[in-house]
Parts: sequence; structure tokens; C-alpha cells
Amino acid sequence: MASYQRRARAGSNGPTIRKPRTAQSKTGQAAQEGAYSSAATASGRRSGGRVSGHTDAGAGTRRAARNSSRNAHGIHSTSHRRNHKKNGGNGKHRVLKWILRIFLGLFVLGALAGIGVFAYLYSTTEVPQPEKFALAEKTTVYYSDGTTAIGSYAEQNREIISCTDLPDYVGNAIVASENRTFYTDKGIDLKGIARAFLNNVTTGTRQGGSTITQQYAERYYLGETTTYTGKAREAILALKIAQTESKEEVLCNYMNTIYLGRNSYGIQAAAKAYFNKDAKDLTLSEAAMIAGIIPAPSTWDPADNPKIAQQRFKRVLNIMQEDGYITAKEHQDASFPQTAAVAQQNEYQGPNGYLLTMVKQELVNSKAFTKEDLDTGGYKIVTTIDKAEQDVMQTVGDTRVDGMPDTLQVGGIAVEQKTGAVVSIYAGSDYLTKPLNNANQAVFEPGSTMKPFALLGAAQEGVSFDTKFNGNSHQHFSGISAEVNNALNVNWGTINLYQATANSVNTVFMNVNEHLTPQRTAKIAHEAGITGDIDETSPYNVLGINALTVWDLAQGHSTIANNGVKNTLHMVSQVLDSNGKNLYKAPSENKQVFDANDCALVQKAMQGTTTTGTAAGVSAALGGRQVAGKSGTANDELAASFVGYTPSLLNVWAIWNPDADGNPQVVPAFGGYGVTSTGYPSHLFTEYMSQALKGTAAEQFTTAKDTGKVGGPDGTWGLGSGSSSKSSTNNQSNSDNSSATNDSSKTDNNQTEAQKFAQQCLANPSYSTDCPNYPGNSSGDGNGGNGGNSGGNSGNDSTGSTNTGNTGNTGNSNANAGNGNSNGNAGSTTGGNS
Repeated sequence: MASYQRRARAGSNGPTIRKPRTAQSKTGQAAQEGAYSSAATASGRRSGGRVSGHTDAGAGTRRAARNSSRNAHGIHSTSHRRNHKKNGGNGKHRVLKWILRIFLGLFVLGALAGIGVFAYLYSTTEVPQPEKFALAEKTTVYYSDGTTAIGSYAEQNREIISCTDLPDYVGNAIVASENRTFYTDKGIDLKGIARAFLNNVTTGTRQGGSTITQQYAERYYLGETTTYTGKAREAILALKIAQTESKEEVLCNYMNTIYLGRNSYGIQAAAKAYFNKDAKDLTLSEAAMIAGIIPAPSTWDPADNPKIAQQRFKRVLNIMQEDGYITAKEHQDASFPQTAAVAQQNEYQGPNGYLLTMVKQELVNSKAFTKEDLDTGGYKIVTTIDKAEQDVMQTVGDTRVDGMPDTLQVGGIAVEQKTGAVVSIYAGSDYLTKPLNNANQAVFEPGSTMKPFALLGAAQEGVSFDTKFNGNSHQHFSGISAEVNNALNVNWGTINLYQATANSVNTVFMNVNEHLTPQRTAKIAHEAGITGDIDETSPYNVLGINALTVWDLAQGHSTIANNGVKNTLHMVSQVLDSNGKNLYKAPSENKQVFDANDCALVQKAMQGTTTTGTAAGVSAALGGRQVAGKSGTANDELAASFVGYTPSLLNVWAIWNPDADGNPQVVPAFGGYGVTSTGYPSHLFTEYMSQALKGTAAEQFTTAKDTGKVGGPDGTWGLGSGSSSKSSTNNQSNSDNSSATNDSSKTDNNQTEAQKFAQQCLANPSYSTDCPNYPGNSSGDGNGGNGGNSGGNSGNDSTGSTNTGNTGNTGNSNANAGNGNSNGNAGSTTGGNS
């Protein structure tokens, strides 16, 4: 084996060694001390009990006079008191002596017991060879049943090698990084042991020893070091290793067993994982890089955190030069090495890779665990994912209907809003071929699925949902120069907020947002739990112009669906250690952020969507259940989405069509579905919920009480306080003119028929060849005419083409492959046209 002896520093003479005293010197010193003690005692007696090197005659004379006076006045009394005190004192002293003897006896027994335990543990602790060292247990992730495995973290890759052929700088780099005193210390750091032990038994987290020998021992008892016995055995093993193995053996064994990231245990596996070579062929730079990331290899991997990796690399080289392992020139010539691409493990193949990755992200982001903990801790992670419902969602999302573009991306999620537990996710088909997650990373414009947050704002302001609004296209609003139109340019006439919600009427919600202000609408969405950026300066934010993830949209709507009680969406229920102890508390806020009745009003309005509105037929397809829903179409038909829920289960689906670089493209009509109608996302919703709800009882939403005022508290909302759904909406001043009234009725009837036809076209573009959005027709782009689209462009100063679709990417090389983006025009009037 190569020698890892530390080079001596030039000019060092070593520490001064004190010569031991001889027996003669000790005897002489004792004789001198005895003489001094006798003289001091005698002097003390002569000076009235004061032990000192001189006498104070004046003080002695004064004390003698006081004693003579006392004796003359009270000899008997004083003598009695002295005898009394002496007798009592002897009694107390006897008790104290017994207590002292008992205490000393117990102490001796405890010490003997401790020595006995230590001797037993020492004699029964075997120093194992590296190949017998316990591998770190796999951390396994399970479905909600706690028995069906989703997969495991860190496939264990280890190859024990001889260290004979390793260059000296490989081991020296590790010593420089982890234990500079390795070649001179005794193998253990008592303070480090005490500190680690206290941390382990009080916080339940693992903290290894401070020396290489202790770290080596800690690997063997990994998972047990939070117990008294486990930590004691670890310390004893470290002591025994230090006494029975040479430094070279300890270092070699350590290098063969330490976890170095990328599922690699030992220097040989790490050399192949990071540099595709054997350990004996590592360069100084490569050895320093690997050594530098030992404390947190999964977190500091150059592929994930190049900045920290380079800082650690420089630190190792600095220490190696300071301690004489390398020369200044070798230090100067060493440059940070290029690592190989991270090899994906087979455990992540298929859709399960998304689930494993999301679980790890959730636990690491919670600060409860590190990546290293999850890779090597041997935990049992129980998720909230229901196996049966996950299978259904995966099948629904994977299904490709006729004419569906290969580039079309799908994302979905199902949530129990009462707890925040995620029960199923559609993130993609195969993590290894497309690691970008369609549920919590890829983004799309949500369109009109943002309107319920403004509707909630109207309820908060005391606006009755019976308030009438002008639902026609070609309207103008403050701060916007161009007119605003509805989907397919439809004029809906005078309608209330229930009807406007069901039919997703843009102009009505632009009016609502004008009263609320965009800042207020954005605030409500954020209070509901949406974390993505929402443009607070654009009136069009109510039409969903800012890109979000499926997860984010579900988080916001789940709060409204749960009657204003916010719960953080989560996938992890428990994290159990090897002893079955739960180490994790799932988030359960149950925070009331909105008034329950206000949310009930929104739910009531959204039920119109699934019965008579843009997703008509959804409720009937689910057996007539009460289903709240909202469809959404992105600007220029770049994406479509649907949010729907029963009182206990919320489901979100979205589709978008990116090019090879992740830029959004128009979603074309396919399989009889047109993007303007958001028909396909609502179809996915129906397919999933019909199976997820099978066998469950139909639930009823909370009955809402509309206590708001028609026209709002100030009478300025919509058409004002003079009209409601219960009054005539088109009263004319010459109402006594029967012919005029008849003409008005005919106009209303014609308008109603046109609206019904428009609804049919929205729900199914193939309903008639006369539908503006009929597949193949060029006239129906869903933008409400060129005026609306050009008007929308006037607002793109605030959002412009800010490719936020790539946010959420966490180092995946295929970040753009299938990612939506928010580069739609900020001012578009059609961000939420249906």
C-alpha cells in the first residue's frame, strides 16, 4: 500500500518533551513539603491559629485579653455550651459520614458497573473488514397503504479495491478535507463524540464523528447512532480500530466504504461515477474535487451545485499545500475538473421517477432531511399517493386520442382539499426520457381558471351575484386603449355573475377586476396559496395571462374548495426510521383565510360551468353529482385547462404544446376537441373522476347565502343597483309601446338562440360546420376578433416574452422539452376566454 505519511514541515523541531521526575526528586520534594507543613502549623498555633510565615504579636495580645475576660465572666456557661455543641456535632458528623459512605459506595458500584459494561462491549465488538461493513440501508418510498413500494433511493454501487496502487494525493486529499490531524491523533475525539451523541439523542438527527476513524465506525452502525447503545458501540469500535489497525489501513478502509454521492460507495465507484475511470488513474484535481464534497456529496455534486463544489475544491488544495502534501506549483497547476453526466438509475424509469423525485424535493425543502439522509438513512417513507387512483390517473394522462400531436403535453393532479393530501399526479410518461415534471415544474397560461379569485373578491366586497353586467363584446375599460371581447366574439347581453362564471364571459370579469383592482385580485390568489408570479399592474391578470404550474393552480383552488381553509399540498405522510419511529410531521395548517360563505358562493357559481356552461355535461356524466368547475384557455390558444371538484376531491388537468425549445405553440383541434372549448381537459377530468368517485356517496356543497347588495355596496358594480336577475333587464322608457316591446322580445329571443348556439360550439367545435371554431375553419381563433388581440398586445410591456416557462427546472438537461411558457401578450383580451 502506498504510504500516506504526512510530510514534515521545514524548520519544525517538534514539541518540547517534559522529563519525568525521578523517585529521588519526588522524595526530596515530599520531605521539603512535610517540613514546610510542620513549620507552618507550629507557627499557626503560636499566632492564634493563623497559618502564616510570621506572627502578629499585637493580634495575639488582643485575643488573649478577650479570652481572659470571657473566662472571668462565664466559665460555667461557656463550658456547657461547648459540651453541648460538641455532643451535637458528633451526632451530625456520624450522619454525614454515613451519607458520604453510601454516596461513595454507590459511586464505586456505578463506576464498576460502567467499567464492566465497557469491558463487555469492548470484548464483544468485532472490527469488521470493509467488505463486511453494513451498507447504508435503502430508503424506500411507499404508496399510502404503507406496503406497496413506489421505489427506492440510491442504488448501492460499491467495489472494494486495494489502495496499493492509489497515488498518495488521493488519500491525502481526503485527510486534508476531513481530518487534518489524522496521522497524529488517537483516532477519536472525545469532545466530538459527546457533541454528536448529545445531538443524536436529543434531536434524533445523525451526526457522525469528527475523525476519519470515527466516521469509518459510524458507517458500520449507521441508523443506530441515535441510541445510547449504538453510539457507545460506535465509540468503542473507533477505539478498537485505532488500536488494532495502522493509519494506512484505516484510511484505505474508509476510502472503500464512505458514501461519495451518485449512488457510489467508495473511491473506486466514485471515480467511475464522476470521471469514468479507475481510482488509480485519478488526477490530483479529480481527487481534490471528490474529497471536497464528502460532507454532502448529493447536495454539493458539481452537476447540481458547481459553485459550492469549486469552493470546496479550492479549500482542499489550500490545506494540502499548507500541510505539505503538494507544492505551490502543483496547487497552481490544478484546475477544477469536468465531471461526467449524472447516470440515471433504473429505479426512476417510467412515471415512478417523478414521484420519487417529488417526495425527495418535499422532504429536503422542509429542512427535515438532507439528500444524504434520504440516500443512506434506510427510512420508510409513506406517501399520500393512492395506488389505485394513481394508476387511473396515469392511464388517463397517457391515453393519446386520434390526431393528438406528439408534442402535446399533459399535466394533472388530484387533491383531498380537506387535508391537502395529494392522492395522484400525472407528471409525464417516463422520467428518464423527459425529467421535466408536468405537474410541478412545467408551466402554462391558466386562462379563465383565474376568474374565481376575482369572483371571490366580489363576494368579499358585498356584491350580490345577482347583479347584472353587460356581457357583450367590444367594450372598453380604464387603462386599456383597445376593446375587450369574449370568446368567439359572442355578445351575451345582460347577465349576472352566476351566468358570467358558467359561460366564462371576459367582459364581465374585466368589469369586476376594474372595481377590485389587479392588485387585489393578485393578492387574493396569493392568499389562496398560489406562489407563482401574478402581474399586479395588468387588468388582464383576471384572464390568466401569467404562467403557473398544475400544482400551483390546484393549491389556490383547493382553499376555495375547502370553504376558505388553506392546507399546504403535500405528498408525504410519514417517515419512519428502522425502529418504526415517525420522524416527520406532515404540514396541516387548517388556516381559515377566507370567509366560508364567500367561498360557498363561488362554488355555487362554478357549478353552473358543469351543468349549463362551458363544461356542460360533466355533472351529468358523473351521475348528477354536484361538481364545481372552471375551464380556461390561454392567450392565442396556447394552452387549455380545467379545474373541478366535489366537496372532498379536487382534480386539475392542463394541456399545452411546446416546440423543441419549450416555446408554446397553438394547440390545434384534435379528435373532435378544440382548445377554445377546453374540451379535452374537461374530458380528462370526467374520465378520472368517474373512476375515482366510483362507489362513493354523492356529497352536497355547503348551502350559500347571497347577502350581498345588487350593484355592490356603492351601487356602481355592473349595471348598478337598479337591476337584478329578478327584475326586467331591458326596460325601455316607452314601455307602453307594444310594438317596441315585441321587437325587443324578438331581439332577446334571437340573442338567446345565438348564445345557445355559441355555447354548443364552445362545448364542441364539431357541433356544426357553422361554428366559428369548427376544426379547419380559420375564422374562429377564440380571440374575439383582431381588435381584441391587437388590444391585448398593448399590454405586453409588463409581461412581454418573459419565457417563465423554464422556471421550476432544477438542473434537468431536458428543461425545455415539454415546458410551457408565459410569453403570451400581457394585454391579451383572451387569456381566459372560456
